[in-house]
Amino acid sequence: MSEQANVQQSESLKSFPTGHALIVGISEYPAVIGPLPDAVRHDAEDLASMLLSPQCGYSAGNVKTLIDGAATLAGIRAGLDHIGRTAREEDSVLIFFSGHGALTSSSSGTSALVPVDCDPSDPSSTMLQEGELSSLLGAMKAKKLLVMIDACHSAGAASLKNVSGGLIFGYEEKSLSRVASGVGRVVIASSRSSEYSMVLDGHRNSVFTTHALDGLRGHAYSRGDGYIRVFDLFNYVSEEVRRSVPGAQHPIFKAAALEDNFPLTLYKGGRKNVADRDHLAAPEVSDDWSQLQKLMAELYPGGPEDQSIWERAGGDISRLTLHGSGYAKWFLGLKVLRLGGGGTISRFSLLQAAQEEFPHHPGITAALSK
Repeated sequence: MSEQANVQQSESLKSFPTGHALIVGISEYPAVIGPLPDAVRHDAEDLASMLLSPQCGYSAGNVKTLIDGAATLAGIRAGLDHIGRTAREEDSVLIFFSGHGALTSSSSGTSALVPVDCDPSDPSSTMLQEGELSSLLGAMKAKKLLVMIDACHSAGAASLKNVSGGLIFGYEEKSLSRVASGVGRVVIASSRSSEYSMVLDGHRNSVFTTHALDGLRGHAYSRGDGYIRVFDLFNYVSEEVRRSVPGAQHPIFKAAALEDNFPLTLYKGGRKNVADRDHLAAPEVSDDWSQLQKLMAELYPGGPEDQSIWERAGGDISRLTLHGSGYAKWFLGLKVLRLGGGGTISRFSLLQAAQEEFPHHPGITAALSK
């Protein structure tokens, strides 16, 4: 669809009443030596403002924001419980946490989110443990659920006072995978557990949230239906973060049972100036990759390892993240391919390998003709 048609479609959508959000940002921890950067608080404030703007269309009653002193364990629990009681199965839910995470078991890679009122003498029972978070998410009826976690790694964080040995800060990838385990549930983390979630000098927001906000403003690819969708936002954010801080920060995507690139917000972008329109041009390229993902997930529902299709096309299977549903695996695999990784595989060789098994499939024939 052309940009003009895209704008016309988005203009016909005045609000996004199916969107629900809980936004948490904690920069001031009374029990922590030294505050986190102001950007942690700004990230939460600015994301909430963006969701409530006409750009994204969320209703004021559907967005709960907990900043610093309001972000207690009881407050976070209540916010999650409220969404569980009010969001319907067809609704979209966004949970955003910016602050400290902590490793609670190194042997199992179990983590917790640290609320503002974490008790230094009893941290294990005053943090939002991974298991409780998963339980609260599992109680939600909504099947379009995104959890975004921006929890600093221990190397860039302070230590809790008076805790023997301190806490190891960060949020482990094993925990991310377990939290993502659920139908329609996606977890996006700002960085690998071994990395800083970076804030550049003089910038209001973290690198991760800067690009998330830009994506929601309209820089993330839209299919012309008036919405910004979860895969497209992650694609934009992850690639822009890598450009901003090359080799230093890599956003993480986790999903176990996801078969739908579900909508997160309205799409109202692309009309500010010529530069923005140029940035948003080339929907045909993005749509080609979207169609390829849909086609490969249909032919090889187990993912890139199904029938060894990835390796037969020249790809290195060891360079892929192979967890979650087949649809999610193809999303991550094709992202590697788009960025030039994965061995000698190309879009063309992948289609050719598939055509060997499905010589008369119209979808493969159409894709090879482009």
